[in-house]
Amino acid sequence: MESYAIHKSAMIAPRKARMTLDLIRGKDVATAEGILETTNTKASRLIKKVLKSAIANAVNNEGANESDLFVSECYINPGPTYKRIKYASRGNVDRRDKRTSHITVKVSDGMAKEAK
Repeated sequence: MESYAIHKSAMIAPRKARMTLDLIRGKDVATAEGILETTNTKASRLIKKVLKSAIANAVNNEGANESDLFVSECYINPGPTYKRIKYASRGNVDRRDKRTSHITVKVSDGMAKEAK
């Protein structure tokens, strides 16, 4: 059984957040939470919230046991890019792109969902 959570339009560049997300891929949820707790980045704080939401979805909606869960799949896709201006020298204007991310974390207990 698999459960997931998504954080859409997170205000962090996908390239920066992927480095932190690679640390927890395939780990059990207790180890993943410990890694995110000790990693001091903005991405780890955002990913930790999504991971806790996915765990809560699995426990409350699917009736899974939290100790059996592991991170089966996690990825970050680019979200909308906000275009902002920055004034440059000699009357020029530069564009600054504020990149956003869609963070997805899926947790599973390794068992297939039973057909009804």
